Amino acid sequence: MIQRVSEASVTVQGKVVSEINSGLLILLGIEEDDEIVDAEWLTGKIANMRIFEDEEGRMNHSLLASAGDALVVSQFTLHASTKKGNRPSFIRAANPGHSEPLYEKFCEFLSVHLAKSVAQGRFGAMMDVALINDGPVTIVIDSKSRE
Repeated sequence: MIQRVSEASVTVQGKVVSEINSGLLILLGIEEDDEIVDAEWLTGKIANMRIFEDEEGRMNHSLLASAGDALVVSQFTLHASTKKGNRPSFIRAANPGHSEPLYEKFCEFLSVHLAKSVAQGRFGAMMDVALINDGPVTIVIDSKSRE
């Protein structure tokens, strides 16, 4: 899931570990069957998605074209299943042994697309994520459906 933000930050144990100004907060959920090709496709899609306003107020600019920042936060809860009962199941979420290297590759690929460093949350940590959603613009992108 991506959110267009005017600012965003991640705090761990009371200390800000990452922050950005205008750009995208990317909440990255990784499933067990996700692979490197999914990360490659997704980073290209995100870097080039035209969701930033041009001079006429239309969504015609991409993150790349707008020179915006990116903050990537790993979030396994995006794959919660609420089909049965009242306690979500996270069975579809990849285990850390699979998801952490893929998270790192995703950040690396996005950094290459944007030609600059990408801010990151702290993988596996309890994080406080603060943001000002610009618009608001929030878009869910699934590398399996490729819409």
